[in-house]
Amino acid sequence: MDWFGRRRRSTTSVAAQKVRGPEAAGQPVEMTGTTIFGAENLTSLFSAHGLSDGGVLELDGQLVPEPDNPADSNALAVHVQGVRVGYVPGYLAARAPHKDQALECQVQLWAAATPRGLRVRGWTAVGTGPADWPHNQDIPPAITTQELRAEQAAATSRMIDAALADGGQRAAEIKQGMVGQHHYLETVEPIKQLKREGRLEAALVLCYGAIAAAERDRDGREPAPWYTEQAAIIHRKLGQRAEEEAVLRRWLDSCPPERRSGSRIQQRLDKITHPK
Repeated sequence: MDWFGRRRRSTTSVAAQKVRGPEAAGQPVEMTGTTIFGAENLTSLFSAHGLSDGGVLELDGQLVPEPDNPADSNALAVHVQGVRVGYVPGYLAARAPHKDQALECQVQLWAAATPRGLRVRGWTAVGTGPADWPHNQDIPPAITTQELRAEQAAATSRMIDAALADGGQRAAEIKQGMVGQHHYLETVEPIKQLKREGRLEAALVLCYGAIAAAERDRDGREPAPWYTEQAAIIHRKLGQRAEEEAVLRRWLDSCPPERRSGSRIQQRLDKITHPK
């Protein structure tokens, strides 16, 4: 398999491949930089196709090397109709076999309207033939921030449900981290949402439930620190400095001594106890 998941062939130029006819495209990969480097061009592209409010486009494109890119000399930009719309992920671009010529590719772009304009996610597959896209009209990708949050939360829940269904040691480990009917990993988005809504006391309740579950689940390691950090942030917003310090010390007390120094929890505590 080559760097884009396509079976290797004898080294033939892109032009020669097109003369011989289209072949199946490589494995699609999600592009990066669509919301930063390609935002303006993507908005114009969708508008030109009568999709100012969003939709899906499947177009021919090119993978264009950018050897002078100041951030990454291996950068491989994705161009559609002559303009850059994103990049191939860096770890794949570094393995690209051609560093001095553009490659034909297929591009699938999905857009949704948001208060800040179009938000676009895109996939690209090297080659000129049909691509096995991971999404279609029946299974569209999450695009907006809200959809992405829901997708991540659903993926976490599926993972936990599958582990519990399989039984055995993994299921027993998962049960150690339960907060009522849910695993503490599933409280991340609810905690964030409660904070966004300003319901800080309710968020604290979830934080402390997750902290206790993470302590049970640590198995000799340090507990997952995110929940402690969130509790400390909320206590700070509520002006509860003593409670902020206490929850940080609680994490450190549950943490193996060799893992305390340099941790973000220790750094936060140091700022409280030794302010400059």
